[in-house]
Amino acid sequence: MITLRKADARGHAHHGWLESWHSFSFADYHDPAHVRFGALRVINEDIVQPGTGFDTHGHRDMEIVTYILSGRLRHRDSMGNGEDIHVGEIQLMRAGSGVQHSEFNPSDSEAVHLLQIWITPDEQGLAPGYWQKTFPDEEKRGRWRLLASPDAVDGSLRIHQDARLSAARLNGAETLDYPISAGRKAYLHVAHGSLQANGYELGAGDALMYVGEERVSLAAGKGAEVLLFDLA
Repeated sequence: MITLRKADARGHAHHGWLESWHSFSFADYHDPAHVRFGALRVINEDIVQPGTGFDTHGHRDMEIVTYILSGRLRHRDSMGNGEDIHVGEIQLMRAGSGVQHSEFNPSDSEAVHLLQIWITPDEQGLAPGYWQKTFPDEEKRGRWRLLASPDAVDGSLRIHQDARLSAARLNGAETLDYPISAGRKAYLHVAHGSLQANGYELGAGDALMYVGEERVSLAAGKGAEVLLFDLA
């Protein structure tokens, strides 16, 4: 079964300094049909205005991935990390037993556009940790680039869950498949552009959920960038 989740069906919040779309129940948005998808708990698409951001706040027992679509985001945390995250980089923060952090748009003119992703870990109370890595666009062009996995293969960042996060970029005549192993499911999120996926026409913010399917099949990309979650 393949289920389409259109971008405009997501939860939406506009706070002036922040505009956010929620793929799953989050904050004041609650949808019993979209609380999680396996271990995937949050995909928030955020636009943060210049000179604003999230004040220091806490997390625990969550694997948090930040994926920048445009602009840059400044991160500070209670572990002593202080980094700017740019396009082409991902940040993984293991909240574990508890961490405090803030996120701020340091630009005085450009909004930062990002995806923040939460994956439930397979173990609670882990030691908090922080990692940041660049994955160049050429490694995603017409192919899958593994970003995060439970075994850190192929230079991916390690997450404590039986889940794999990959990214790809497609344009023009490029096609790309992803086999879904028996007993697993997949979640496809379009970050940029448009494309066809298993016969569906998708644009930015759209998603497909695959349960009991054998393959993700992509084609007809127009400046498309996608994230794919391979989940138990």
